[in-house]
Amino acid sequence: MTTWIDPQMQVLLERLRAGPAFDFRSAPIAEARATVDAATLPWSDGAPAIPASDLVIPTDAGAMRARLYRPEGAQAASVIVYAHGGGWTFGSIETHDGTMRNLAVAAGCAVLGVDYRLAPEHPFPAPLDDLLASVAFVERGGLGTPIPAERIAIAGDSAGANLALAALLRRRDEGLPPLSAAALFYGCYEPDFSTASHAAFGGGDYLLTSANMRWYWNNFLGDEPDETLSLAAPGRAALAGLPPLYLSAAGLDPLRDDTIRLAQRLGEAGVPFRFDHVPGVVHGCLRMSRELAAAADMITAGGRHIANHLNDKKTGGSQPWNAGLSSN
Repeated sequence: MTTWIDPQMQVLLERLRAGPAFDFRSAPIAEARATVDAATLPWSDGAPAIPASDLVIPTDAGAMRARLYRPEGAQAASVIVYAHGGGWTFGSIETHDGTMRNLAVAAGCAVLGVDYRLAPEHPFPAPLDDLLASVAFVERGGLGTPIPAERIAIAGDSAGANLALAALLRRRDEGLPPLSAAALFYGCYEPDFSTASHAAFGGGDYLLTSANMRWYWNNFLGDEPDETLSLAAPGRAALAGLPPLYLSAAGLDPLRDDTIRLAQRLGEAGVPFRFDHVPGVVHGCLRMSRELAAAADMITAGGRHIANHLNDKKTGGSQPWNAGLSSN
């Protein structure tokens, strides 16, 4: 049976396959990060030129870098906190700069991207703790004025989607006010390699491999077993009581079935959600939106989902944002 590939995706795949191979799993972690991240930076070229400011978020583990994007005409006192992908091992606010700019424009509100600590040096729960600290920072007024949870959304891609879902669950379990909404792009929600999508797409023809995904999970889990019921694998948690979610799955992604399973369980739990299965595209495609219309549409759908739910809330006024943030 022939697998359909989006024609624009096919062009990109051929270009990427023609590039030099690099076995990042066998390289020293610093070299691996420098090489992998450098290869992804050009995807942000041509992204919307909206104002962006770098800042530092204090956490129990120390200072954490972050970047605030605020497009012209953005909703007053509304923020999306964004967790980047990269297998909990790679990625930064630089590698996902274009994605966050596009999401800010699509949602019509500010996006705060955070540089959470990376595995394997900092396995679970360190990245989740950092993301939760970022949300609390926004609530407490770290951006210039306190912003209530109903004016905050959360989003992430791949490993970042895992962290975003886990953050919603942790807040629910701790009795904290629910956030307004979330957008989860092709996430990895539990270390299950027995799925049909791993069998069909994990061999190496579509960029992300099952072998690399096992390595990422090993980095992230640390001392946690694969069978963990902790929030390292949020797809296994009870899901009732979550805010409205946008889910997307890439059709050629070994992780496709993670999202399909999550959508099924959300429906059983009575959680409102939208699920877009995007055929013919690969894991990680969000950063390719400049050349891949399907990826641009995915960002637009996630941004509009969040905007619709933020617009259902009270605006909370139009307090000024911190003018002391340094601009890029």
